[in-house]
Amino acid sequence: MTTFEAARLVAGREIRVKLRDKTFLLSTVLLLFFTALGVVLPMLINGGPEKVAVVGTTHVAVLERAGLEVITVPDAATAERMVRDDEVAAAVVDGPRVLAMEEAPGEVVAALSTSPPVEYLNPDALDEAARFLVPFVLATLFFFTTISFGVQIAQSVTEEKQTRIVEILVASIPVRALLTGKVAAMTVLAFGQLALIAVVGLVGMRVADVGGPVIDAVLPAIGWFLPFFVVGFLMLAALWAGVGALAARQEDLGATTAPLQLLVMTPFFLVLAFQSNPAAMTVLSYVPFSAPVAMPVRLFTGEAATWEPFVSLALLLLTSGLTLLAGARIYQGSLLRTNGRTSFATAWRNPTPIG
Repeated sequence: MTTFEAARLVAGREIRVKLRDKTFLLSTVLLLFFTALGVVLPMLINGGPEKVAVVGTTHVAVLERAGLEVITVPDAATAERMVRDDEVAAAVVDGPRVLAMEEAPGEVVAALSTSPPVEYLNPDALDEAARFLVPFVLATLFFFTTISFGVQIAQSVTEEKQTRIVEILVASIPVRALLTGKVAAMTVLAFGQLALIAVVGLVGMRVADVGGPVIDAVLPAIGWFLPFFVVGFLMLAALWAGVGALAARQEDLGATTAPLQLLVMTPFFLVLAFQSNPAAMTVLSYVPFSAPVAMPVRLFTGEAATWEPFVSLALLLLTSGLTLLAGARIYQGSLLRTNGRTSFATAWRNPTPIG
C-alpha cells in the first residue's frame, strides 16, 4: 500500500465515522436551521408587507413601489368593510382619502405624499446593518468552524494515543499517511458544512427578499471566503493534530491546545474591532491568520482591488505549507510518547521516523 492509498483509507474511515455520528449530524442540522432562521426571522417578525385596499388603479403603482401589498376593490364601501374586519391595515379611496381604524398608517401616507426627488451619489452603498452583520457572520463562521473541527482533530489524535491504538496504526501505515488522512477528512467535512451553511444563507436571503445590493455584494465575498477558509483551515489542521499528540490523555488537551486557540481567537476579535478601519483591514487581509476573514470582508465592502485576493491567497498557501511541515514535525515527535504530556521543545527536537 502506497502512502497515498493509506492516507485515502484513513480519510475515508474518518469521514464515514463522522457521517454516522448522530451528534455531528444533529449539530449540522441545527446549524442549518439557525442559519435559515436568522435570515428569515426578521421577515417573520415583521409579518410581511402591510396590506392596503385600493379603489381603482391610480395609486396602485406608487404603493407597490413602497413595498406594500395592494388589494384592489370595486368601491369605497368594500374598502371600509375590509378595514373594519381587519383584513387590511388601511384603504385608499377616491380623493384620495386614507381609511384607518385608530392610527394613521405611516407607510401608506408616506407613499402617497409628494416629496422632493433624492439623488443618490453612491446608489450601491450598503446600509450600516449589513456592514456590521456580514463581517460578524464571516468571522464567527471561520472562528467556530475552525475551533470545532480543530478540537475534534486534537481529540481524535489524543484518544488514539491514550488507548494505544496509535501503536498498531503506525505499525501498519506510515505516520505521514495517518496525519494526511485525518487532516484531509476534517477539511472536507468542515468545507462541506460551511458550504451548506452558505447555500442555506443565500437561499434564505432570497426568500426574505433582502435588498439586491446586499446580495450582489455578498456573493463574491462568499465565493472568496470558501477557498480562503479551506486554505486557512489546512494552515491550522496539522497544528491541531500536533498539539493533540502532545497530550497523553484527554485531560491534557486544555493546556496543549490553549496557544492554538488563542492564535485562532485573536484574528477573530481584530477583524471585528477594526472592520471600520480601512488601513487596519488592509494589513489584516495580508496576515495569514486573519486573511481568511479580512479579505472577504474587504471584497464585500468594495475596498479591495481585483488583484488583492489572489496575492493574499498565495501568501496564505505559502504559510499553510510551512505550518503543515511544523505541525507534522510536532505530531511525529510526540505521537508515540505515551508516558505523560510531551513538551513542544522535546517533540520538535526529536521527531520519530515518518516511515
